[in-house]
Amino acid sequence: MVQTIIISIIVLGIAIMLMGVRVFFTKKGTFVNTHVSGNKAMMDRGITCASSQERDIQSYVSPVMEMLKSDNL
Repeated sequence: MVQTIIISIIVLGIAIMLMGVRVFFTKKGTFVNTHVSGNKAMMDRGITCASSQERDIQSYVSPVMEMLKSDNL
């Protein structure tokens, strides 16, 4: 039981080190930007993240609402 846990911890540690080779062992190592807004192919297709879409929808003002709020009726 204990031997299995120790082996699992060692394997997990090796896996983490191998996934982070670029980040840990290079001068300018950074994690890859996996966010939708950082993906060039998504930007070319006009796809944005849900947060950006929600912000755009909330800031949209209907022309009808603008007309109703104005004093020039």
